[in-house]
Amino acid sequence: MERYGLGALLVVDLQVISPWIKIPYTLFVFVLVPVYWIRYGPANFLWFSDIALIGTLVALWLESRFLLSMMAVGVLLFDIVWNFIFFSKLLLGAGPGFVDFMFDPAIALPIRALSLFHVALPIIQLWSLSKMGYDVRAWKYQALLGCIIFPLTYGVSRPEKNINWVFGVTEVPQQWLPAPLYLAALMVIYPTLVCFPTHLVLKRLFPKTQEVRRDKEKIARPRV
Repeated sequence: MERYGLGALLVVDLQVISPWIKIPYTLFVFVLVPVYWIRYGPANFLWFSDIALIGTLVALWLESRFLLSMMAVGVLLFDIVWNFIFFSKLLLGAGPGFVDFMFDPAIALPIRALSLFHVALPIIQLWSLSKMGYDVRAWKYQALLGCIIFPLTYGVSRPEKNINWVFGVTEVPQQWLPAPLYLAALMVIYPTLVCFPTHLVLKRLFPKTQEVRRDKEKIARPRV
């Protein structure tokens, strides 16, 4: 059934995502958000993965190819790395400390379990992209979003949290570059080494669905 909504960037023409995906995903997010807000604070939602979790929720309900593509192109690489490290540590007992919090007994198991969205999110994003298609414009807008998120994160978060690595690539704040120059480097690295390579992969994975059907994605106009 054709439908129209907010505009060409946010709307697709067919209802293709089942409520059996949308509703459980929504319930999970409605549980995670207040728990994370209380435990970690609102700044925690500036993590690109958290933005993608919520952005993907909106994309699923709007069935927006563009928004879904943005969220996927921005975090798929991060989540693949997260899963590789997590399962290496889970199965082999060794790996970088990036996911050590998942094995910290001081953190309640239900809290840690919520972070398993890193496992499900890339699966849901890729499956949804196979249904709705990949929008080739997405990586540029995600890169622009990154240029907003990095300085915002630096301004409102604390070094010990090191959200989005805006204070350094390790737990110790970096000292080898002035903070503005380091942030500028992040704003270059993120689109060139994360967004654009992911864009190339997704464009190749979904070659038959990458065209944006502009004639079916216009804002509905009232009849005269």
